[in-house]
Amino acid sequence: MEKKVFILIAFVLTVIPALQAQTAYDRKLDSLYKNTVPQIKPSDLKIKMDAWRHIVLLDTRAPEEYLVSHIPGAVFVNYNEFKFNDVAQIDRDAEIIVYCSVGYRSERIGEKLLDMGFTNVKNLYGGIFQWANEGRPLLNKQKRSTDSVHTYSRSWSSWLQRGIKVY
Repeated sequence: MEKKVFILIAFVLTVIPALQAQTAYDRKLDSLYKNTVPQIKPSDLKIKMDAWRHIVLLDTRAPEEYLVSHIPGAVFVNYNEFKFNDVAQIDRDAEIIVYCSVGYRSERIGEKLLDMGFTNVKNLYGGIFQWANEGRPLLNKQKRSTDSVHTYSRSWSSWLQRGIKVY
């Protein structure tokens, strides 16, 4: 009986802090998102990528962020200079997944894509931070594997729990 109690206490002391950290991040994301673009979890995106599903992955951050690291297969579209010509060659019915650091900027780009007539747009929940926090692969500007992530700013860097923070 004592062993079971000890195991339960150890489990609670280990799991509760991890859940609270995720909950804080989820609360932060909830405060940022308008929920105007459907979301996709990083685990679901990875499944699609592993199954060689044809998706268009758009990195909507700033150039310096993209060069530090990006999700394999991502195409860069500059958030600050986004225009229709950046996506004119994409089929309107293609599955498009947008991401940024945490999902705020990409949701704005997702809204623009929907307004342009794209029908299957999703926003990566938690952005590249969540992708990296789950230990998923990243590439640098030389297309080599990296653990570095541009954190947008020092204040936002607290949400990146895994990887090397670059400012």
